[in-house]
Amino acid sequence: MKDYKNTEAPDSTVTFDKNKIEEPTQNIYKAIAIMSRRASQVNEDLKSELIDKLEEFATFNDSLEEVFENKEQIEVSRFYERLPKPTAIAVQEWLDNEIYYRDPEINNDNLD
Repeated sequence: MKDYKNTEAPDSTVTFDKNKIEEPTQNIYKAIAIMSRRASQVNEDLKSELIDKLEEFATFNDSLEEVFENKEQIEVSRFYERLPKPTAIAVQEWLDNEIYYRDPEINNDNLD
């Protein structure tokens, strides 16, 4: 699993150069589809990581007081909320050429 805490992805909305986005595929729609799939992967990774960390602090009492006393869970949740969004991470990875993809429309059988 990649460490998303040290990403260079922006925390807020940024306008990107369309030509840079579509350059690797020569098709903006393919590029967006690839980044979308990667954003879904990043989201699943972050979600499972967050759940694992929250379970470390989990207490299985039905006491209402426990909900307000568990500050560790709140801090972990706030940390993950401050991370860049999965789409921003995926776009940054795309621009940094860190996403591997294959184009099924290209016939690779003819390569020597």
